Amino acid sequence: MQAIPWSSPNKGSSYQCLASATTASGLTNEKEPIEKSSSEEKQSGNSDQTNPQNRSIRGGPVSWLSLVLLIMTGGGLIFYYDREKKRHIEGLKAATSSVKQGPSVGTAAIGGPFKLVNHDGKSVTERDFLGKWTLIYFGFTHCPDICPDELQKMAAAIDKIKKMSGLEIVPVFISVDPERDSVEQVHDYVKEFHPNLIGLTGTPSDVRQVARAYRVYYMKTEEEGSDYLVDHSIVMYLMSPSMDFVKFYGKNYNVDSLADGILKEIRQYET
Repeated sequence: MQAIPWSSPNKGSSYQCLASATTASGLTNEKEPIEKSSSEEKQSGNSDQTNPQNRSIRGGPVSWLSLVLLIMTGGGLIFYYDREKKRHIEGLKAATSSVKQGPSVGTAAIGGPFKLVNHDGKSVTERDFLGKWTLIYFGFTHCPDICPDELQKMAAAIDKIKKMSGLEIVPVFISVDPERDSVEQVHDYVKEFHPNLIGLTGTPSDVRQVARAYRVYYMKTEEEGSDYLVDHSIVMYLMSPSMDFVKFYGKNYNVDSLADGILKEIRQYET
């Protein structure tokens, strides 16, 4: 900038003041860009240090390595446990097969002596069934649906076995409702299903004893005077000619699977 002379008696002094002011102003204007530049450099430096992209680039290899190791470890654990699970299942299957092939499966747990009355009024015990294959079902004559269905299935199965192999199975029905199932009631009931079906009943204590021996559950339900139902186990018991327990069959068996299952057990027993 140029110095402007003043029309003042003290020209020298005025000129110096203006020049001084001008010079100061010029210095101030020149320093600002320098300071700003320095500030920008600091901000730029801080920005470089806090830039997320820079951090991810520097930390990237470690993160990917950790992820790969995690995936490999997880895959290894899954493979190990899956292999052990399959090995455990195969072991259970092998153990089950070996137990089924044993000669004494279930013989000590189910069955035993009993004394009842058949549908002809004759006293019978378990010894009257020695020498024959026997299929036993526990139920009651006032049963609305399950017992009739199971006895019909039993009758059809033993007829199929006789047709296939010539073997006669003795079907037996044992009442768990001795208060209502008299000899006459049982006689009329069993003849509705099969001519060879033997019906057994007895005193409450005798019925309780045979049910306990065969691990059969039964209990009165919905009692209204003399009209009640009996909740009981829905199982057929296959007994050998020596009246030893061989196998039981639940409600899930149909006629074909029941007949085939009985024949299979008999063949294994005789070999």
